[in-house]
Amino acid sequence: MPAAEPSLIVDEIIEAIQQSGGAAAYVSKSVGIHPREFIISYLGNTYSLWVYIWTLTHGGRVSLPDEYRIQMTSVSSPLPGNPNGLTALMGYYPDLKVFTGFDLEKHSTFTAGSPSVQIDISAIHAALQDGLSFITKDNNEIAIGIRPDQFLNYCLNAASLHLYGAETNLTEMLTKAVKLQDIPQQDISNLTANRQRIVENIKRYSRDANFRKLVLNAYDNRCAVTRIQLRLVDAAHILPVSSDDSSDHVTNGMALSPTFHRAYDNGLIYLDETYAMRLNEEKTKELKVNNLDGGIKQFSSFLDKKIHLPFDTNQRPRVEYIRMANKYRRIPRYV
Repeated sequence: MPAAEPSLIVDEIIEAIQQSGGAAAYVSKSVGIHPREFIISYLGNTYSLWVYIWTLTHGGRVSLPDEYRIQMTSVSSPLPGNPNGLTALMGYYPDLKVFTGFDLEKHSTFTAGSPSVQIDISAIHAALQDGLSFITKDNNEIAIGIRPDQFLNYCLNAASLHLYGAETNLTEMLTKAVKLQDIPQQDISNLTANRQRIVENIKRYSRDANFRKLVLNAYDNRCAVTRIQLRLVDAAHILPVSSDDSSDHVTNGMALSPTFHRAYDNGLIYLDETYAMRLNEEKTKELKVNNLDGGIKQFSSFLDKKIHLPFDTNQRPRVEYIRMANKYRRIPRYV
């Protein structure tokens, strides 16, 4: 497999960050230098990310037909880490658009030449299915397969994953977490605080990524209100995730553009039982009193009509969630 063009790799990283729910700007002076530097916005936070990344190619050993590797060319030992943020050592497999993650601490120092780091192809295939996959190598190092929508999940947790992930019991829990399988709380409680934190982080990010993927696919990546795609759509919970009655099932979700997502979460608009999006007149009055109602007419032009719904009726919002959400947000006539 020929090496992917540097510009392609940068574009695929930016797209992966977007699929993960974030936004990215590439700030390196060139696409061909290491590390590739990004500024990321995610869940209200800003991160600096350095990525050392090469194309994954076959290892070349007949005795190991499933071995793939990156060859760390055009860099010198030791690899500097990002003093103000995150650093990742990665591979990219263009045929399946899957990334891999390696232990930067173990590979930042190397002998002259073009050192390589290996991973079994099974990790790449497993990542396509589950989002993240974990494979323990002979040297007790963990290598990780990463689907694009889990890119930020990996980068935010890479240091802890590679520090603890090769431990057998933890690897088993992490695999259950990405598969969204139940993990007995007693098993988690038996871990140290740092290990508990990484399992909980992977559980939460994997759940969020799965919810986002299900909802956006159900709504054809279109905002339910405006019907616009343009990769400018969020997966919004109907009943807030902080509620005890909330769910990450697709029937508790809608695809909304960021403006309408924020308006929905703040109670400026609400969904009724007929699947029409309505304006909350009480909130509108508050805006007018504070002279903050500029643009309300244009904004309202998208409302009072049935939203764009999933073709599959089993994926459409549950009326019970709609009612509970409107009560939760104190929408008049639901309180």
